[in-house]
Amino acid sequence: MELYSFMPSTPFGLLLTTLVIIGVLKFVAVVRHAYFYWRGKGVPYQPDSLRSLVMGWKLLLRRLSLDEASFFIHNYFPDAKYYGTVDMGTPVVFLRDPELIRDVLVKEFDHFHDHRGFGDERLDPLFGKNIFSLRGDRWREMRNTLSPSFTASKMKIMFDLISKCSSEFVNYLVDHPELCGAVETKQIFRRYTTDVIATAAFGISVNSMKDQNNEFYMRGIEISKSFSGLLAMFKFMFMIAFPRFAKLLGIKLFSSSMSEFFKRIVAETIRTRDEQGIVRPDMIHLLMQARDKDGPSNLKMTLDDIVSQAFVFFLAGFETSSTLMCFVAHELAVNPDIQDRLREEVQQHLAEGNEISYESLSKMTYMDMVISETLRKYPPMFLTDRLCTKSYELPPSQPGYKSVTVESNSVMMIFIYGLHRDPKYYPNPDKFDPERFSEENKDNIVPYTYLPFGHGPRKCIGNRFALMETKILMVHLLQKFILKRTEKTVEPVVFDKIEFNLQPKGGFWIGLEKREMS
Repeated sequence: MELYSFMPSTPFGLLLTTLVIIGVLKFVAVVRHAYFYWRGKGVPYQPDSLRSLVMGWKLLLRRLSLDEASFFIHNYFPDAKYYGTVDMGTPVVFLRDPELIRDVLVKEFDHFHDHRGFGDERLDPLFGKNIFSLRGDRWREMRNTLSPSFTASKMKIMFDLISKCSSEFVNYLVDHPELCGAVETKQIFRRYTTDVIATAAFGISVNSMKDQNNEFYMRGIEISKSFSGLLAMFKFMFMIAFPRFAKLLGIKLFSSSMSEFFKRIVAETIRTRDEQGIVRPDMIHLLMQARDKDGPSNLKMTLDDIVSQAFVFFLAGFETSSTLMCFVAHELAVNPDIQDRLREEVQQHLAEGNEISYESLSKMTYMDMVISETLRKYPPMFLTDRLCTKSYELPPSQPGYKSVTVESNSVMMIFIYGLHRDPKYYPNPDKFDPERFSEENKDNIVPYTYLPFGHGPRKCIGNRFALMETKILMVHLLQKFILKRTEKTVEPVVFDKIEFNLQPKGGFWIGLEKREMS
């Protein structure tokens, strides 16, 4: 039988053969690019492509936890200031040196002012138009618009609203002791953060402990599921690797019903305020003011822009802030001496009637130390990134290497979890030790090795808000309860390989024992 008899003889066969050949050639080109790109530049790089590929698939298939992957990447070249790899065809530089991290995040910000993008704002405006995803001048204007929402003066104005949510939440637990023997704190703290965001961002009063299935809370649960499981990870990777194809297929992070819900809530809030002349010092009001501005220097603020900012605030508060609260409560439960000292400080700063004020909360230095150490040990985001927007020269990675020019569209990546657990910067890093952040010791922390909210102009805009709502909750909890370990409490923490964020395997379980009030 002659060789040509195996060749396809139909148009479909010819097309299929052509596509297979193109696919194989593309794969070979990508592998070659990944292997030789940084080698040609004289930069330390991951030469073991197979090992890196296996690690990537283990992470995707949830055979490897985020903390394990972070350690692998951060310590791949322990003596290098940075090293290179290629991710989904994009050159990536892993930064390890604090001075270089400072340069990228702050000093040379003009070269690195954007995040790596994925998704399309026209297809998915709910995610694509928010302050995290925006780039260039559009990001700068949105940042300038939103920043006044998070100043110290605005935090003081919102303090009473948040304190009310916290007080109602804790009093519900006091009135329902049957819930307190063994509590999965992620479930209940999400309800608290739902109430806080609803009132602070949307001007809507919600009590999620009493109204268990309110739509705000249920939407939050739906959002959290968008970031969990194999399908979610695959969707992320596909959108990053094949953005045009993902757009063609109409793939987006969140459902149309999710977009419609937030758009309806925001539109109704804006209409009511416009008609009744309601002025409220919150995010919606500031965005409405930006909407009404005219002038050549102002980019027009649409309803989609406003909805997207409100949504990302809800997303960060519901998931990220509640996780921080869970880790604080966990560490207080397993470290009763730290809990007792913190409760003593709380009692010292309470006003008459056992009420807490904004001024007294700001004076709680040990509270700051406890929260800071929690953020070190369990950073809200295990990595951050910056997109190189114009060529930039990096110094030699190691003695004997040469300087290298990083080209536009390369990604600079910083594994925050690896930095925070690096014994070079934090001795005995697995120990929970608030004294690291005492007045006597905090100056010993190497700058730019502590990045729980990022740093520089693109630092998390809502960090002051997240800290305040966490501290207020801890004050009210410590007043009424003693936090204790239970049989379900996992200590030391073993991270769940299934979750997208850092979470203990089996959940956040503690006990709440009602205190005898004097």
